[in-house]
Amino acid sequence: MFSQFFGHYLLNRGLINADQLKDALELQQSTHVKLGVLAVNEGFMTSSQVEAVHEKQKQVDKRFGELAVELGYLTEEQVEKMLSTQKHHHLQLAQALVDRKYMTIDAFSQALATYKKEYGLSDEKFEAIKSGDIEALVDSLLTVSSEEQKTYFTDYLSLFAKNMIRFIDGQLHFEISPLKGVLEAEYYVSQEITGEKPLYTAIAAGEKTFLAMASAYAEEELTEMDELAAASVSEFLNLHNGIFLVNMSNIGIELEMKPQQFKEKVEITGSDTSYVVTVYTSKGSFKLMLCDTPEKFPSLRELTRSTEM
Repeated sequence: MFSQFFGHYLLNRGLINADQLKDALELQQSTHVKLGVLAVNEGFMTSSQVEAVHEKQKQVDKRFGELAVELGYLTEEQVEKMLSTQKHHHLQLAQALVDRKYMTIDAFSQALATYKKEYGLSDEKFEAIKSGDIEALVDSLLTVSSEEQKTYFTDYLSLFAKNMIRFIDGQLHFEISPLKGVLEAEYYVSQEITGEKPLYTAIAAGEKTFLAMASAYAEEELTEMDELAAASVSEFLNLHNGIFLVNMSNIGIELEMKPQQFKEKVEITGSDTSYVVTVYTSKGSFKLMLCDTPEKFPSLRELTRSTEM
């Protein structure tokens, strides 16, 4: 995931252009093989066992290898052997950029050092981020008012990133900022989490990205905005929030979820207690809205009637 963030850092600094980044990430993606594919290729697992692990990941926030060991499909030694081929994704990005002659290795190394300095990262934290620690990466991007809020949002967004990668799109990066002004959403799915630490969550997207997300989650090509498309994205948000509730319960925080709401053509007026995460994928971008004081969530102006999912 860091390679996506760092690639866009290079783009935003004018060190590479958009076409070069797209080409390099596609080249990197072609050399990165998921653990399930590696396991089948090595003869460690069958395809049905891989599918069983993927289904289990819809219930708990655990890595593929960890679940495969728990289910008796893999040994820890087999997992470590396969993981060794997946480490240091940023080096794969560097190799792609150098091979294509878009950057020199010295320029890439200098940009890494500048990135570390700009984000105020310690050696330990930077190594964790480069090695794929999603929690450390999200924590470095969040600037919120309190450490308690930062920890809560880091937990939520780290899990969201993992679930996006697991179920929707492996090419992912995002930007986080306060939700201010007015945003428009062609399609809008929301769900409120209630209890000791309430949270309002919502996904806002245009038709193209919404359908791409729906198709990925439903595992079939959806070309029209219909009930199945709406239900698929709604169910993804519900699945994610459900796993988040399990994680919170594991640390003694009991929460509940209200039913999802699907709306069309919505205007969202921001407030100083809410945040918007712009999520970029290979199929387009969408907005994830978060507010840990749901009663203060920005007002919505609907142009069509809402539907409970």
